[in-house]
Amino acid sequence: MTDKVLQLICKRGQAGAYIWFCEVKHNFILLFHQIKLVMKIHNLAFLLLFQCLFAFDLALKSSQSSSLPPGKQQLKIEKSKAANFIFKSADGGQTWEDISEGLPENLSEDGIPRDGFLANDHGIYLRAGNGIYYSEPNSTAPFWKKELFPDNHNSIVPGKTGMLTFNYGGQFLQKTKETGLWSPVYTDFPGKSVRTIFETGESVFIGCDWGLFKSDDNGKNWNRVYDGGWVMKLAESDGVLLATSQTGIIRSIDQGENWVNVIEEGGVGIAIERIKGGFAAITCNTETETRRVRTSYDGGKTWQPVDAALPPSLYIASITEVGEYLFCGHPAGIYRSSDKGNTWQLALHSIEDKVFNLVVSGSVIYAIPKSGGC
Repeated sequence: MTDKVLQLICKRGQAGAYIWFCEVKHNFILLFHQIKLVMKIHNLAFLLLFQCLFAFDLALKSSQSSSLPPGKQQLKIEKSKAANFIFKSADGGQTWEDISEGLPENLSEDGIPRDGFLANDHGIYLRAGNGIYYSEPNSTAPFWKKELFPDNHNSIVPGKTGMLTFNYGGQFLQKTKETGLWSPVYTDFPGKSVRTIFETGESVFIGCDWGLFKSDDNGKNWNRVYDGGWVMKLAESDGVLLATSQTGIIRSIDQGENWVNVIEEGGVGIAIERIKGGFAAITCNTETETRRVRTSYDGGKTWQPVDAALPPSLYIASITEVGEYLFCGHPAGIYRSSDKGNTWQLALHSIEDKVFNLVVSGSVIYAIPKSGGC
């Protein structure tokens, strides 16, 4: 108790001074609690202000990282989602799904080589950029897995013991299923200008710009079995071999030793595919300047046109079969037929005036749009 308070007690008397002192003490206690309350409120306000400033700073940094330089982040997001490069149907062509997501951003610039895609029982493979992209029939987004691919090799085809790749210069590699490694094969092949390679039974065929070669001893020795110009694609069913050639469609019934023309109309062979009970083919007719679509159900002896209901075109690209349906890649889109080509319905419209190339894996059909159909 200070001297000033003692003096006041003496002046006012003991009783009055005591009452006055209690009032002062009470007011002082109230003032002290008010000050503490104000300090608590002040501290809480400061804490809230600090949190707000911290959150604002984070938001500002996030905004700067996504907007500087202007549009860069948005461009990255847009480019990471490829579109319209490949479509898939698992319901017989009723519906189609764009499964391009996961492919290279610049696929439109790099492109897919003419023979840079194939399908087998395990799914589809695409050759693009510096890799090969694989998708299973039941894949969901992202649809693709990437593997590195040998340089200077673009074309890929199925082989008896693993996928094959080759280049125009006559170099061949085969992928070993167990290791996933690529190893040289058919190193004794004598020619170049290679267009295709086809393995069946104990024989290997290589089509070139200057004929068709065959080997029966795993590529150690080669014989030219056809010399009528280039050969591009081959198909086999029940011992019958068919191939697209510079003169149309050629056929062999003696394991590829001899070949004869079965479709010849002044144009070249475009496609040959095995279908249920026979073959389907596309050829070019130079007189009408259109591509013709035909089927054969007697081992390629005779052929029936199945394109009467299709719009005439010089760029029909592919023909294939899934289940009970025939599918045709046409400049207008993908046509589907449920009656072996007597009638056709448009199942998917074209993309940017490109023509769909069609490949099949089991009951799944894949469509790849290409300029000019190839």
